[in-house]
Amino acid sequence: MAPDPYAWEWNAEALLAIPALSIGYVWAVRRFSAPGWRIACFGAAMLLLLAVTVTPVETIGLNYLLTIHLIQNVVLAEWAPALAVLGIAPTLAALAPRVPPVPALLLWLGNYAVWHLPWIYDAALRNPHTLLHLEHALYFATGVLLWWPVVHGAHSPGLKAGYLFAAFALASPIGLLLALIPDAVYDFYVDAPERLWGLSPLTDQQIAGVTMALEQAAVFFAAFALYITRFFREQDALD
Repeated sequence: MAPDPYAWEWNAEALLAIPALSIGYVWAVRRFSAPGWRIACFGAAMLLLLAVTVTPVETIGLNYLLTIHLIQNVVLAEWAPALAVLGIAPTLAALAPRVPPVPALLLWLGNYAVWHLPWIYDAALRNPHTLLHLEHALYFATGVLLWWPVVHGAHSPGLKAGYLFAAFALASPIGLLLALIPDAVYDFYVDAPERLWGLSPLTDQQIAGVTMALEQAAVFFAAFALYITRFFREQDALD
């Protein structure tokens, strides 16, 4: 029997991982005070994680539509990690090991690419209580590594801008390929129990690819614009 697409689903991520992260953050804030805006950022990260793991986003993405699953993935790999890293106080971040930008970027990119290989992608969806949880955990962990040098690194604004541009340039082909490939590549969605919203597997894949490419352009360009503006301001101040 096909699951109700609009059902809410409580799973290990919502019941264990997100509460554990939240409790750990509360403990850290008691020792390393953080301003209200940082606490709000971390809280927003946890709310985003809940939004994509317990709402119908989870049910639809894990049973019916690639587009919704990719939206879930970008939240796990980009949005939530960025907000979580912003939520960490500099006094606490200073105690963490230094995160070199190039390895951080390569780990995030490699993880992102591997999980989108068709046979691995399908395997994760067919094993939602094991492999899929690992996928989600690695998305979030490598996402934290990706954003750490940007938020807490001591690099110049120019280097941070270049790093963000590289992240976009290297990651965007994944979405573009999904949009341009003439056949549906994920058997899991080809075999979906029903065609939700009237979308064929190929149309769903094309929308998913375009959505992912546009999302990454928006996120990374916004961050790039922030740091390139800071870079030019620094150059003007030196003149």
